[in-house]
Amino acid sequence: MARAVESGLDAWAAGNLVAYVAEQRETTSVLPSDRTLVLERFRDELGDWRLVLHSPYGIPVHAPWALAINARVRERYGVDGQAHAFDDGIVVRLPDTGEDPPSGDVLVFEPEELEAVVTTEVGGSSLFAQRFRECAARALLLPRRQPGRRSPLWQQRQRASQLLEVAAKYPSFPVVLETVRECLQDVYDLPSLLDLHRRVDRREVQVVDVDTTSPSPFARSLLFGYVAQFLYEGDSPLAERRAAALSLDPALLAELLGRTELRDLLDPEVIAEVEQELQRTTAERGARDAEGVADLLRVVGPLSAAEVAARVTEPAAAADWLRQLADTRRAVEVRMAGDERWAVVEDVGRLRDALGVAVPPGVAQVFAEPVADPLGDLVARYARTHGPFTTADVAARLGLGTAVVDTTLQRLRTEGRVTDGEFRPGGTGSEWCDNEVLRRIRRRSLARLRQEVEPVDPAALARFLPAWQQVAAAPPPEPDTGRAPPAQPAPAGPGAVGCTASTAC
Repeated sequence: MARAVESGLDAWAAGNLVAYVAEQRETTSVLPSDRTLVLERFRDELGDWRLVLHSPYGIPVHAPWALAINARVRERYGVDGQAHAFDDGIVVRLPDTGEDPPSGDVLVFEPEELEAVVTTEVGGSSLFAQRFRECAARALLLPRRQPGRRSPLWQQRQRASQLLEVAAKYPSFPVVLETVRECLQDVYDLPSLLDLHRRVDRREVQVVDVDTTSPSPFARSLLFGYVAQFLYEGDSPLAERRAAALSLDPALLAELLGRTELRDLLDPEVIAEVEQELQRTTAERGARDAEGVADLLRVVGPLSAAEVAARVTEPAAAADWLRQLADTRRAVEVRMAGDERWAVVEDVGRLRDALGVAVPPGVAQVFAEPVADPLGDLVARYARTHGPFTTADVAARLGLGTAVVDTTLQRLRTEGRVTDGEFRPGGTGSEWCDNEVLRRIRRRSLARLRQEVEPVDPAALARFLPAWQQVAAAPPPEPDTGRAPPAQPAPAGPGAVGCTASTAC
């Protein structure tokens, strides 16, 4: 605090700085420095891995490092890397392969390998094409037709691209060599990057792996810039902007917008469709026999006889199937929230401990054993089998108070199982949703939005443009009958002037 004040900060700024650093230390247990690089690892909302390297060496060192990381990700995982460099570090997104979490070896290279990879990768970057055009212009390889006038930029880029296609066949071409030198030494600082990796190899600089459940304060600052590269990358039609925003991590949207507001992004038809599948009310997911009814009660939870009949292929046989399950002691009838419902026998102990439901007679003692988190299990199952919902919805279904349910949902959110925000189009207030359900809704909404921006066939475009520009063909003229057109009636009122076809009113 005292050092911050001595450096010129006032008390408020110094306090904020100290709190910021203290929060980072509490999250990652170690602070990045020139001798310690921190590799933070966590999952994003889609389940993919985010790697954030906290490093103070600046973008001239981080940019070529990101090129090498992209190459390694492409080689190891078979997908294009998404490593982006900033002054304070590098952000990498890796797909979830179901294997062990990615470690620091994705970012650490042998110095000799690193130099070769960066030199190869920089040749295919947009920076190389830009610098090649400037070098070729300085070398007078892009002559102007009129020396006193500037050439349009698009023509310079076109001619530079054609020249590069020819020069790329000759690696020792002077302009190509100068472009590579300029990229690696003037724009990038490859020597410093190589020296950094040599020090890492000699253990003079250590790379510390840290696992976090959510981005640390330093990581959030980097992720804002990572998101901005996609959010503000140019103008596009509304549907494309919505699709681009939907591709982002909702946690980052929540940081940017203040909370997770997806009302304008999620499709209401997709939400209804997913809810029907989760509740098994669609025809193809209906139970076909007593075994299917048992599975239905186990997955969806306790249901009334009418609700079971609505989820089977033969509603008339639902009562017989429930009776078969009751006779074999696989399902029992309990009273929940003032209603009679059927539940699988495995839920008896959970319902007793969470809701105070009486254990039916004849239930084996093994099914009445205490459960570790009965209320959390019931609320989590409700979330898994419903779309976006409110606290009052769960409370009414389980027959509990909203305060008890809200406390449980808050705990599930800290465990990363549910999330809160504004999801249903046209809804009001905050809602809850299971993370996996939200992923499914977002993926389907994204697919539907992408269909909206698919190109149409030329015939549809030809029909649309004249109507949009209001240049559609005029109606055919009336046939000439040789008679004069009827006279227009004179407007009423004093001083009115008559209107004709050749005069304006």
